[in-house]
Amino acid sequence: MTTPASTRIVETDLDAIGEITGRIAVLIGKDGKLNAGARRVNKLARGALARMVEGGALEGMKSGEVKTLAWPVGLKAEAIDVLCLEPRASVIEARKAGAALGKLLGEKGMTVLAASQVRPVTLMQGIVLRAYSFTARKTGDQKALGEVTMMVSNADEVEAGAGAVRAVVDGVFFTRDLVSEPANHLTTTEFANRIKDMESLGLKVTVLEEDKLEALGMGCLLSVGLGSATPTKVAIMEWMGGTDGDAPLALVGKGVVFDTGGISLKPAAGMEDMTMDMGGAGVVAGVMRTLALRKARANVVGLVGLVENMPSDRATRPGDVVTSMKGDTVEVINTDAEGRLVLADVMWYAQQTYKPRAMIDLATLTGAIIVGLGHENAGVFSNDDVLSQAFLNAAGAEGEGAWRMPMGQAYDDQLKSQIADMKNVGGRAAGSITAAQFLLRFVQDGMPWIHLDIAGVASVKSDTDYAPKGATGWGVMALDRLVADMLEGGK
Repeated sequence: MTTPASTRIVETDLDAIGEITGRIAVLIGKDGKLNAGARRVNKLARGALARMVEGGALEGMKSGEVKTLAWPVGLKAEAIDVLCLEPRASVIEARKAGAALGKLLGEKGMTVLAASQVRPVTLMQGIVLRAYSFTARKTGDQKALGEVTMMVSNADEVEAGAGAVRAVVDGVFFTRDLVSEPANHLTTTEFANRIKDMESLGLKVTVLEEDKLEALGMGCLLSVGLGSATPTKVAIMEWMGGTDGDAPLALVGKGVVFDTGGISLKPAAGMEDMTMDMGGAGVVAGVMRTLALRKARANVVGLVGLVENMPSDRATRPGDVVTSMKGDTVEVINTDAEGRLVLADVMWYAQQTYKPRAMIDLATLTGAIIVGLGHENAGVFSNDDVLSQAFLNAAGAEGEGAWRMPMGQAYDDQLKSQIADMKNVGGRAAGSITAAQFLLRFVQDGMPWIHLDIAGVASVKSDTDYAPKGATGWGVMALDRLVADMLEGGK
């Protein structure tokens, strides 16, 4: 996987600043006052920072903006990056400011003079999150990013809180890599293998093959992969770091490694983007990796349905009727509405097998959610106000956009079928809501549940606050925060 830039936390050493190579980042608030580190840089650079401030160069700068002095006289550093950031900036402000520095990180590394910053670990997290590039399928030598050194006044205390942040970044990068991979490289088998490799982190991993899925009666899931030569699988990751016997939180992800639409074939334009249709499964895998790396004191199980949706002489046809593991029959009106079929059986299996305390599913499920919310927010659908609000709070605390959507009987009525228990799609109107209503039919009575439609946020065409264009890793931070808040007593 893509390795995050290495990080190091050290005590501030003013005498060492003159010998630093790479880039030096100094933090200055809107009042223009220079802290001790900035004053030493200013002295070595023969007053360059003071001239910037006195000359008004920092006026109008917003929090998180950077101005650069290249090849400063008096220093071995190749650049001084002046970051506008208040000492007591919020978590979101500090992380976004770090991301602004992350855009500048190069192979020679960066030293951040962060002694005045109350959230140096969050600042560091932003730097590393933004310094991402997927290069696994490029030839030639790829230059590695240099180390990020955080100079602080209480290094041991800061280091104590850095491990969990590094684990989150690792999980985000794992998710981004999965979402970025082309489908001929990330087959269902390869996806399952990468999950299996996480047993080395302490996860218990089980992979259910097609014969087992058939014996379990997962007719909905299996129907999606009938047209593909790639085998359908369910990969299960267990992290039981909490109290023995406590019911786990279940995370369920849609892992369609490529979606042609099946017989209901998608238009050719833009179909190459359907390599990201396993985004929900990617997030679940990334969260489970994070929990294992930081040794979370919580019981969580992650289940992902891995399948490829292809047209062939064996593929499911529009009008076919399939039987779910629950026993309900589904009339497949549109084979391009396959994600809900994948989730239905895996969700039912999760409830039957693990009796979870709550269940959250994630899927790049509908284009309709992009029409409704764009690329700023994931759609949140839930049958439980408390669980829903807890997730929205976690997402807000981590700066990951999420918006709760309505549900109701009128939407559910659109799924009525004349020949089966239900159809897999409603009408054109409210497509993301009727998709959620379909999933709700596979949620057992009394089970707190959230459906996250991440079609608009899993992979985007322009830079985000924390990532370059492409795969974002959206959801890993929010769900890790939810686990911490709900199961571990808060961060």
